[in-house]
Amino acid sequence: MTFYMKQNDTAPSIRANIKNGDGTAIDLTSASVRFHMRIIGGTSSKVDAAGVIISPPENGIVQYDWIAADTDTVDSYQAEFEVTYSNGTIETFPNDGYIRVEVTDDIT
Repeated sequence: MTFYMKQNDTAPSIRANIKNGDGTAIDLTSASVRFHMRIIGGTSSKVDAAGVIISPPENGIVQYDWIAADTDTVDSYQAEFEVTYSNGTIETFPNDGYIRVEVTDDIT
């Protein structure tokens, strides 16, 4: 999946449908979610912030709402959602690879 944004934009939010290996939605009741993003090949995070779980949590939909600082640098990024379940276990999505985020320059 590739998500495209223009530099300094804060909409649209990025959403993902979190699923089990069999394609069924993961129940996120009582879970929390964080969104992580870094430049491809980078070692430090550009974004490490709380995401939101869209109601109803049984549908497994998560979202991150951008702030301007998240998209102020034109580049190619890797992103993921990290879910912490009510029992303290952590699972990162996608399980295989990353969400690609492309921030392109805008005409100023």
